Amino acid sequence: MFDITDIKIRIVNADSKLKAVVSIVVDDCIAIHDIKILDGEGGDFISMPSRKTPDGNFRDVVHPINSDAREKIKDTVFSAYRQALLKGNAK
Repeated sequence: MFDITDIKIRIVNADSKLKAVVSIVVDDCIAIHDIKILDGEGGDFISMPSRKTPDGNFRDVVHPINSDAREKIKDTVFSAYRQALLKGNAK
């Protein structure tokens, strides 16, 4: 498996579904920017970086390829997000 060796959280202070934008570094060698924490009907969730296609749909640019990797990213991001909220700021 991999390690998330750095994480930066930018809290969004607006009345919108977007709560934070996150950047992570994987194994000190790959950076993934623009992971979003969004408020959904079933609670908060993460959205991986995506781009809009010519037909108006969105397609992930980066995404985990198995459920273990997705859970590790999700758990690490939400843990850092909660810590940032408790501190009243973001890294």
